[in-house]
Amino acid sequence: MSEQELIYLLALQKVPNIGDISAKKLLRKLGSAEAIFKTPKKQLELIEGFGSLKIKSLHDASLLEEAEEELRFIKEEAVEVSYFEDKNYPSYLKHCIDAPILLFQKGNIDLKHKKIISIVGTRKVTNHGIAFCEQLIEELAPLNPVIVSGFAYGVDICAHKAAMANNLQTIACLAHGLDQIYPKVHAKYEAEVMNHGGFMTDFWSGSFFDRKNFLKRNRIIAGMSEATIVIESAEKGGSLVTADIANSYDREVFAVPGRVTDQLSRGCNNLIKTQQARLLSSVADLVYVLNWDIENKEKQQAQLFVDLSPQEELVLENLQKSGKSEMDVIAIACNMPTFKLNPILLSLELKGLVRPLPGKQFEAI
Repeated sequence: MSEQELIYLLALQKVPNIGDISAKKLLRKLGSAEAIFKTPKKQLELIEGFGSLKIKSLHDASLLEEAEEELRFIKEEAVEVSYFEDKNYPSYLKHCIDAPILLFQKGNIDLKHKKIISIVGTRKVTNHGIAFCEQLIEELAPLNPVIVSGFAYGVDICAHKAAMANNLQTIACLAHGLDQIYPKVHAKYEAEVMNHGGFMTDFWSGSFFDRKNFLKRNRIIAGMSEATIVIESAEKGGSLVTADIANSYDREVFAVPGRVTDQLSRGCNNLIKTQQARLLSSVADLVYVLNWDIENKEKQQAQLFVDLSPQEELVLENLQKSGKSEMDVIAIACNMPTFKLNPILLSLELKGLVRPLPGKQFEAI
């Protein structure tokens, strides 16, 4: 896109009473943002849904002045801009009716041919929630997914850190512009996140921190992902809003169950009880529902020789001798805890050497 068109698109983002849905309608009707601003008001009013109130600010010269100022920031900070019809725009997000017309990002983000999941939850995450989040991402690592979250306290930052610890790409969606970091205490993770993915937002630089911004941010978290996982949540919370948005986009939602007496499990339990989310007890649930195992098995079965780690060889040899066996039995026979056995079994499954059976049983193929 030309620099001139980008200025008009930025200005379009700032027009009062015209949101992303209306902006896309105008863009498809008139062909470009520049054409929108240069079309006479009377002609714009003939477009269904656009009365005088909605378009009265379109010819405000200050909008273009503000857009030119923002463009200077974009250039100075080497911000990448994605237009909603560009190839580099997140593919899942393209299908969301209220997706932003422009996205701004910094870092090393690569979403081509990637499995993308969002992980959200309470800011007051418990030790149990942290442990589950870390184990889940460790077990997902062989699938090389992109982990998306909101860079907030609690589950969000836990998901980002676990992704980076497993050398996975992670994307932090912000509720403000790229000229700041919130919360400030998380600034210490900024460079590492940039190296392992990056930051994404539809807010301009200088955007005021506002609670309502989280709702806009949450639609990007839910929209750019194949599935959203809620790890811990009270009866009310932002992560439940994200889950609701994901459901509205017809995406898979998973929730981690907990004891009915635990306050931070009530939100997840309610999602499961009301069938707004699937129960997530292990990585196998996610892999099965999203059909990730089928795709990877086909790729792996095409290989004649498969390299195995010593631990993978030990587990496979045990299954070949014993036939089908329960996970706990395999763990005892191989003298390893189940949390270490889980990712090994998943890796063997993806290599087409082991298949899961009902009742947490496995057998060699």
